[in-house]
Parts: sequence; structure tokens; C-alpha cells
Amino acid sequence: MIQRAIAPTRPQPRSESVRQRVYLELRRAIEQGTFKPGTRLPASREQAKTLGVSRNSVLWALERLQSEGYVLARVGDGSFVADNLGALATVVTVREGLRPSIAAGLSQRGQLVADTVLRWNPPLQAALPFRIGAPEIATFPFAVWDRLTRQASKAQRMAQAQYLDPAGAPALRDAIAHWLWVSRGIRCEAAQVVVCSGSQQAIDLVGRLLLDPGDDAWVEDPGYPGIRASLVGHGVTARPVPVDAEGLLVSQAAAQWPDARLAVVTPTSQFPTGVRMSLQRRLELLDWANAQRAWIVEDDYDGEFQYGKHRLPALCSLPHAQRVLYVGTFSKTLHPGLRLGFIVLPHALAGAFAMARALIDRHSPGDAQEVLARFITEGHLLRHLRRMRELYPQRQQALIDALASASKGQLVLQPSEQGMHLLHELPAGRDDQTLSARAQEAGILLAPLSRYTITSRRRGWLFGYAGYDTASLRAAANKLGKLLQNK
Repeated sequence: MIQRAIAPTRPQPRSESVRQRVYLELRRAIEQGTFKPGTRLPASREQAKTLGVSRNSVLWALERLQSEGYVLARVGDGSFVADNLGALATVVTVREGLRPSIAAGLSQRGQLVADTVLRWNPPLQAALPFRIGAPEIATFPFAVWDRLTRQASKAQRMAQAQYLDPAGAPALRDAIAHWLWVSRGIRCEAAQVVVCSGSQQAIDLVGRLLLDPGDDAWVEDPGYPGIRASLVGHGVTARPVPVDAEGLLVSQAAAQWPDARLAVVTPTSQFPTGVRMSLQRRLELLDWANAQRAWIVEDDYDGEFQYGKHRLPALCSLPHAQRVLYVGTFSKTLHPGLRLGFIVLPHALAGAFAMARALIDRHSPGDAQEVLARFITEGHLLRHLRRMRELYPQRQQALIDALASASKGQLVLQPSEQGMHLLHELPAGRDDQTLSARAQEAGILLAPLSRYTITSRRRGWLFGYAGYDTASLRAAANKLGKLLQNK
């Protein structure tokens, strides 16, 4: 029965290892519903005997499936198919509809990329409370941006209409380098900056250029699923590392996966818990990377939004941070429609990253880069951020007050000195998806914490506040309060 359930469905390349074949067939059995969500998988010894492979091959396959979120391991109870794969049936139906004309033609890496939908669904609908990650758009200085656009001469516009440097416009790279020194304490040169279409492309470039299929990479658990999806799409094994009040548990990760080639962290405001990585933990992480010659990606997605008297500097501003790649984005500081971000690299890597960018999509739009460069150098970015650093704490407090009142004390959120959302955490293992589903039916986008976990049993809800005015926050809180009263 077991052998028939995961029998190979296509010829296997000779180069494909035994453990890789076991992994692919187990995953396919889960995706196609042979092993349904919540099902207990056969014991590893039994699977190995039935399939005629070593137990180590089965254990490796199960471990990888666990890291990707397909399988949950319960100490003393075995391995189970994750019970939150409800979207899998839809995905399988769609994929079956594509065969054999399209899906059968995908390479192994192509299939991994196509399977991204199982791990990450980028939001497509308009931002509504309490969707996270949405910045304030209504008060963005569009008039200033338009004026800067009109001020470009015909000669400048003609120059921007040509094929451009894939690393980015020189003026923008120089402006970013100066801005990072003033704002985040990062000393770098313009030659180290490569302009990207947001932070997601920066992570994709890292996976393409610094990692090989089968390499291990540490990711935060809970953490941003877009990072994990990108790495897995390149054949990398994403290793979930727990997060506590000081950030990533470096010592635990180093003990479990000492040969990892990469760690992706959000040290200034951990996504999604909002904790700051302590100095001791930062130094521990740098020591590990330098000793192992591994890389660290510092995703500083909302590092500009710190509201206390003292702002935490970037990880890569510390001594001995030469193996830290700093990723920044203007999707949060300005708006996501701009599609501009950047990565700061060691000089030795900058050329390769620029050429990889050229292979993907040549370069970012020249006119947007030139306007953004002037927007920074003329002080408009600083003025805009100052307004947002005043506005966001006010909205945060409005959210806290509105939820406490509407829920009659059931939802009491703690204020934070950084970030764009707040987390209300529940006891580990509690259900956080039912209320989120009911909220969505009522027009409220309330993300469950479990959406961002891999093996972690942490649960709760995330409340975005930055992009919504006080009236909208109160209205959404009142709707949510009624749902809580009627549960």
C-alpha cells in the first residue's frame, strides 16, 4: 500500500539521488491527496523497508518536508501531514488541468517555483484594516514626485530611455549610500549598492548566486513566508529556527545545522513578532557566519520606523559584519507600487549580482530611479519619514484603544516602539484561523500568526495599523468586537 501510494509517476534522472527521489514522491503523494492533511505517515523504518531504501534517506526526506511545512513531527508520536494545507486541493486541481501540455514540461526547479503557491500567496486585493505591511498612501507627496518628474530635461529623459546599468542609476546608488550612513549607520560605497525591484528580488538573487540546491539556510520561525518560498524555489532547504525575546536562537540553529550556508534575519523588528535582536545575539550570529564562512541576509524591511528616543543601528553597521548582505526596500518607506529596493554587498559580489539582475529583467525603470535619487538628495524622503514617524505611533495607540474597547478587554495589545503592526499572541497551539476566516467574511483582513510558522506552535493575530486612518481602525475594531462577542 505504501509503495503503491508513492510509486514514481515519471522517469527519474540518473543524477537524482535516492533521498531526493523519496522526498519528491512523498511530497507528490501529499499534494495529490494520497496522504491527506492530518494523516499520520508510516514509520520511517516501515517506509524504508517497503521502498527498498535506507532509513536515512527516508529521514532526510521527512526532515526536508518538515522544513517546507508539509509535515509536522510530534515527539514520541511520529510524523503527520500538516493540517493547514487546505489550499492544496485547489492547487492540485489547477495543476492537473495543466497536464500534460504545460506542467509535464517543467524542470525540477520549475516545479519548485510553481509550488511556491503552497507556501506563499502574495496579497492581490486592496489593503483593508488590519492587513499588515501596508504603508500610508493617502498623504504621500505625489505632487512633489510629479514636480520632480516634470523637471527632467528632454536630454535627461532621452538618456533614461536607453538601456541602463543593471546595478542601478549611479545617482540613485550614490543617494542610497549616503542615506544609509545618515539613517542606519551603514558605511558603504555606491559601488556596493545594487538596485532591485524590491526586497523579494534581492532574496531571489541571493538564492541564485550564493546557494546550491540542497544547501541549508536558516530562516526565522515564525517568519516571512516569501523568503522561505524563494529559497525553496531554488532547491535550498529552509531550516526553521525559533525566535525568542532576543531574536533568532543562534546557538540552537548552529547545533542543529552547523553547515548552513545562509541565515536570513530581521533583527531591527523581527517579522512578525516585532522583537529586536539583542546585541549579544547579533554578535553570536556574526561569529557563526565568520567562522563558517556563511552569509547573513539582513532584511531591514521597516527599519526606518523606530519611534523611541534611541534608534537601533543596522546589524551590518557592527564590526566584523563583512559577511552581512543588507536588504532595503522603498515599498514601506514610500509605497509598494514604486517597485524599488536595493541590496548592499561586498565589493567582490557586486558585479555578479549586477549581471544576474541583467539576466532577469535588465534594470529598473530609469525615470523612476532618477526621480527617487532627487527625492532623497533634496530631503523629501527625510521629511516624509518624519511625518510617518509621528503619524504611525498615533495610529498604533488608536488601534490599541479601539480594540480594547470594542472587545471589552479581550484584545489588549501592547505598544511597540518600532514597526507597522502589532501582535496579539495566544497560548501555543490555540486556534487562530477560525476568527481570521470569519473576519475576512466581514471585510477585515486579520492575519493569523500560524500563517507565518513552519514548525512553531506559536499562535495569535497580527494587526496592521500604519496605512489606515483612525476612523477605519475604529470601524474595523467594532466589527471584530462583535465577532468576538458572537463566537
